[in-house]
Amino acid sequence: MKYKIPKDFLWGGAVAAHQLEGGWQADGKGISIADVMTAGANGVPRQITAGVLSDKFYPNHEAIDFYHHYKEDIKLFAEMGFKSFRTSIAWTRIFPQGDEELPNEAGLKFYDNLFAECHKYGIEPVITLAHFEIPYHLVKEYGGWRDRRVIDFFIRFATTVFKRYRHQVKYWMTFNEINNQTDYQEQFLMATDSGLVLEPNDPDSEALMYQAAHYELVASALAVKIGHQINPEFKIGCMINVSPLYPATCNPQDTFQALKAMQRRYWFADVHALGSYPRHMEAFFAEKGLRSDITAEDRIVLAEGTVDYIGFSYYNSMTVAAQTTNPEFHFVGPEAVQKNPYLQASDWGWPIDPLGLRYSLNWLADHYHKPLMIVENGLGAKDELTADDQIHDQYRIAYLKAHIQAMKDAIEKDGVPVIGYTPWGCIDLVSAGTGQMSKRYGFIYVDRDDQGKGSNRRLKKDSFYWYQKVIKTNGSELD
Repeated sequence: MKYKIPKDFLWGGAVAAHQLEGGWQADGKGISIADVMTAGANGVPRQITAGVLSDKFYPNHEAIDFYHHYKEDIKLFAEMGFKSFRTSIAWTRIFPQGDEELPNEAGLKFYDNLFAECHKYGIEPVITLAHFEIPYHLVKEYGGWRDRRVIDFFIRFATTVFKRYRHQVKYWMTFNEINNQTDYQEQFLMATDSGLVLEPNDPDSEALMYQAAHYELVASALAVKIGHQINPEFKIGCMINVSPLYPATCNPQDTFQALKAMQRRYWFADVHALGSYPRHMEAFFAEKGLRSDITAEDRIVLAEGTVDYIGFSYYNSMTVAAQTTNPEFHFVGPEAVQKNPYLQASDWGWPIDPLGLRYSLNWLADHYHKPLMIVENGLGAKDELTADDQIHDQYRIAYLKAHIQAMKDAIEKDGVPVIGYTPWGCIDLVSAGTGQMSKRYGFIYVDRDDQGKGSNRRLKKDSFYWYQKVIKTNGSELD
């Protein structure tokens, strides 16, 4: 049997509501965690403030104003030939505080219109329920996902949108990059994944992360069950960040450290896809004395609510070495990460490793035996606008060409079941990690700078026409 990219392959692009919509108070929308994140820069972390402060700049408030430009932007996506468009539903447009009994009709109507515009051009929406935008009210009043009650609030939100869009959306994902919070020492990742803003009197941050993650996993499994009851044709996936971890040397210590690091980062997918905690995590919890609130009923829910496919982001690989301060090989963060001398890096220091994508696809296929969708991949770079409004982004084309070729090799040579590819930031948007506009991923340039100034004009980059040809030929022409 000869494997090839399927004819119904979901070529497209990916964004998140809070990074492009703007309209942060439009039509009854509430404040999300993203709305209290200030601008940062390369090497300068974003601050998470106690509410919206008048003397701070919050780039997500206006973003690229997709809220008022979506028809223009979807038309451009259609011109490229998109078969799918991955975005998220802003929780705070539907339930502004997060804990209301009834949804905000104006918010629901916006997504009615957005999805109708997609279908007008034959574009399949791929929707993430929670993409770094938990309602700030739930952070402030409940402590985010540390509180079991947030499961019920999330399920009310998920059920509402599942019912409303049951005939408009087929592909769903529950939590975006849920495993980012493995790096529990990073406040930004804890806040965006789980709404955990740590206070001086908080318990151990590691224990808190595992508890919050468990509640999210239970919520995800419940959402999968409910979604399938509402529409059995739904395809509901998880979404994890994948950066394969290589040993820094062939020293068995480094090799074992890489193995343990993979276990620590990707056990979330085990629970999503296989329905239970892996034994190595149960042993780890016992060894560390982590007594999370995991009930027998929770375990039944996890077993019954496994996902239909695995969505994942891939940007780079990582290389790790054993640490003398870490004799039990617990992966504890950036101190174990080494520079890979065989790889070049982006302007933001991310290693560029196309073969790592093929490695990841094989690893995921071998572990989970489910369809895979690459829902984020791309190169954040500084683009230069010429005097005649051109953007010659050959560096982006080279990056994407190499990664699409790696995906093709995984499909055609390794038999990996990949159902879609939606590169990240198909139109320039606000970077989640830095809050910058200058870290651009898109095929479409947006005239807006890091200070929120600009005309918001949309301009086609060279990569726009290149990707148009890739889609038209179903990936057969990459030059």
